[in-house]
Amino acid sequence: MVSRKRCLVLGFTVFLWVELYVEMKNPNEPECRLLRKFNLTGYVEAKNHSVVIGGLFPIHSRTIPTEDSDGEPVSAMCEGFNFRGFRWMKTMIHTIKEINERTDILPNHTLGYQIFDSCFSISKTMETSLAFLTGQEEFKPNFRNSTGKYLVGIIGSGGSSLSVAASRILGLYYLPQVGYTSSCPILSDKFQFPSYLRVIPSDKIQSEAMVNLIKHFGWVWVGAIAADDDYGKYGVKSFREKMETANLCVAFSETIPKVYSNEKMQKAVNAIKSSTARVVVLFTTDIDLSPFVLEMIHHNITDRTWIASEAWITSALIAKPEYFPYFGGSIGFAVPRAVIPGLKEFLYDIHPSKDPNDTLTIEFWQTAFNCTWPNSSVPYNVDHRVNMTGKEDRLYAMSDQLCTGEERLEDLKNTYLDISQLRTTNNVKLAVYAMAYALDRLSRCDLDEQDKKEKQCSHMPDFEPRELMTYFKNLELATHDGRKINFDTNGDPKSGYYDILNWQIDNAGEIAFVKIGEYKFQETNFELVIPKNSTLYWNTESSRLPDSVCTKLCSPGTRKGIRQGQPICCFDCIPCPDGYVSEKPGQRECDPCGEDDWSNAQKSKCVPKEVEFLAYEEALGFTLVILSIFGALVVLAVIVVYVIHRHTPLVKANDRELSFLIQMSLIITLLSSMLFIGKPLNWSCMARQTTLALGFCLCLSSILGKTISLFFAYRISVSKTRLISMHPVIRKLIVLTCVLGEIGVCSAYLVLEPPRVYKNIEPQNVKIIFECNEGSIEFLCSIFGFDVLLALLCFLTTFVARQLPDNYYEGKCITFGMLVFFIVWISFVPAYLSTKGKFKVAVEIFAILASSYGLLGCIFLPKCFIILLRPKRNTEETVGGRVPTIDRSIQLTSASVSSELNNTTVSTVLDD
Repeated sequence: MVSRKRCLVLGFTVFLWVELYVEMKNPNEPECRLLRKFNLTGYVEAKNHSVVIGGLFPIHSRTIPTEDSDGEPVSAMCEGFNFRGFRWMKTMIHTIKEINERTDILPNHTLGYQIFDSCFSISKTMETSLAFLTGQEEFKPNFRNSTGKYLVGIIGSGGSSLSVAASRILGLYYLPQVGYTSSCPILSDKFQFPSYLRVIPSDKIQSEAMVNLIKHFGWVWVGAIAADDDYGKYGVKSFREKMETANLCVAFSETIPKVYSNEKMQKAVNAIKSSTARVVVLFTTDIDLSPFVLEMIHHNITDRTWIASEAWITSALIAKPEYFPYFGGSIGFAVPRAVIPGLKEFLYDIHPSKDPNDTLTIEFWQTAFNCTWPNSSVPYNVDHRVNMTGKEDRLYAMSDQLCTGEERLEDLKNTYLDISQLRTTNNVKLAVYAMAYALDRLSRCDLDEQDKKEKQCSHMPDFEPRELMTYFKNLELATHDGRKINFDTNGDPKSGYYDILNWQIDNAGEIAFVKIGEYKFQETNFELVIPKNSTLYWNTESSRLPDSVCTKLCSPGTRKGIRQGQPICCFDCIPCPDGYVSEKPGQRECDPCGEDDWSNAQKSKCVPKEVEFLAYEEALGFTLVILSIFGALVVLAVIVVYVIHRHTPLVKANDRELSFLIQMSLIITLLSSMLFIGKPLNWSCMARQTTLALGFCLCLSSILGKTISLFFAYRISVSKTRLISMHPVIRKLIVLTCVLGEIGVCSAYLVLEPPRVYKNIEPQNVKIIFECNEGSIEFLCSIFGFDVLLALLCFLTTFVARQLPDNYYEGKCITFGMLVFFIVWISFVPAYLSTKGKFKVAVEIFAILASSYGLLGCIFLPKCFIILLRPKRNTEETVGGRVPTIDRSIQLTSASVSSELNNTTVSTVLDD
């Protein structure tokens, strides 16, 4: 339907020009004439004025395409009287009269006007644009318009699509055009629209404002509905780009048809009903939005929050109390509100009787008071649209009631007389003043220094329209309410602000546009200001801020997981793995915990890891401490027994001093196990292995001294020969040499690569196992390897001498003690390697205690038993008699050898 209408208009325009050209070429005709004229309505006042300013306003809301009886296109008629557009038009006339009365602007010139009704349609806008340039009189086109005065510029034309259409024609001749309500971003393109300027911000700024508002309220999933024209399409395009930049999502994007289409309208309605988005942006004018509002009511769609563009947020056509249940709580952006002095009186100064030919005033009167003006053929209430049933309604009605002329405008309550929200109306005033100030600069040749060098001064009224464009550059317009407006290189305002309005119900039951904030902008700076104490109305069941999400925000402990083929706002909430957390809702990634931390059960917070070491307070550690202390006390008891009975044969037998050294070393090894308990520290790590190694070295080297005595005693008894004497000091030197060697290796170990505390997190991630890093394995193996060597020597020597017939079997006791020692430490290796954490330390402590208890029990308990419980056996005769060593028929015992050799002057093997 739209394309057919445009083709008819274009064909009609071309037809007029062809007819005109044919008539001019026909030599039989003395002059050319127009076969048809555009059906245009408006106002003109050009007589006695210097120049004329054109105006385009949507005084009607639509056109009726018609054809003549021959099927040729005819200029369309208009219908649907628009009180808002009529007020805009009256404001232009009022402003021009105001300027003409001023002496500080254009003091030697006055302005006329020629205003046409664009009928809110592209076709009629094209007709009026051509009429501005060529006129419709019976003479050749001279681009001075039909008034015969110079047309210096156009104010209009009441909508983005209309301005685009007009500017494509007017821009060919660089005829300045100042827009008051057209905010489409494409109009900033100076290549396509070189002569277009506007006093309203571009929709790029409004889109940025919408996105900032959406971010402010925490919405991420928003629908978009646009009018099927340049304003809607380019506005939503800019909005989608800004949303994508902000990582927000557009749930759906549909259009409202310019000409009613039930299929397209239902598609938009179904998108809203089926979507989870509870916030919808509406980029459309009030006229285009009107049938969509009726659809929302028809389908009873509530519980939606609408974000309004500046084109309808304050429109009385939409802001009706009966629509509030569906559109209440709407939030939108509006150009600044102003009070225009003298406008109210001018608007009331209207009556059909003043000019019987003023069809627009007559139609206004008839429509406002629902009557028919006498002797008028103007229909008062013409409607031509398709309703929601898909059927076409045509109402060409004439009221039965005649207008008396006594009707009072004060009794009316309509948009025309409503001066409480003068926003776009004030923009009309600003646009006219911008044109006037540019003309004033031109009349004074007010050029920049650079322009003066390149251009000559223009003179009113004889100048080219493009010359006026120079004077718009660097133009700063001071408004009556203190605002300043200047234009950037694209013809857009450099700075300004939007009022943020919220639809609420006042005490009278009417819709109130409550200002809740502002959106301020400059060339590069943007600021959204919504005070915390602002009271907003939300059209939700709970009357609270609505949620508009595709997927609810992931709770702490989860992260967003991408859904293939869906917007980023639609996601799955995936639990964080162990060791990772998300502390804030809606995190895209889980954050790893630090080395000393681990995730809690909810994966929402990093908590310190459980620290594991063999503590004194726990049962196992406490038990091992008791066993260690108990063993040391037992050894001390043995020492006390030995000290008390130090002169008895049993104590003196086989080197008493070595026995004391073994007892002292056992205390060291037993108590060194306590260094393995408790939280490891650097000093305890350095002390425990070296103390243990030195304790075992002292113990084993002392036992080696004893076993050597037994070994030589056994050799004497077997060979029955006299052996070379071994002084008692030699055995002490063996012990001293072994211990000094061990001390040397341990010192090098502690200096070069000492053990350090190590936090082991490998076995169990949820725990930190405090261990000792033993440093150099080579040194550790050296010091304990030396102890192993001593143990082997002890075992071999005592194993050979186990056959000595002692009464207390010392050789056999040491052999059993060494067997226990080897069994414990051989069993220790696999057990130690197969355990982790504190149990690994417990295994080592157990091996220390078991080996120490084994040596203590096997070596000293038999002697203590005899000393304490069988004292009669603790005699030289019982322990071992004195026999001459030269008597080879007598077997020797270790005790008898020791006792005998201590009292002879012959070469001895052993001494005590």
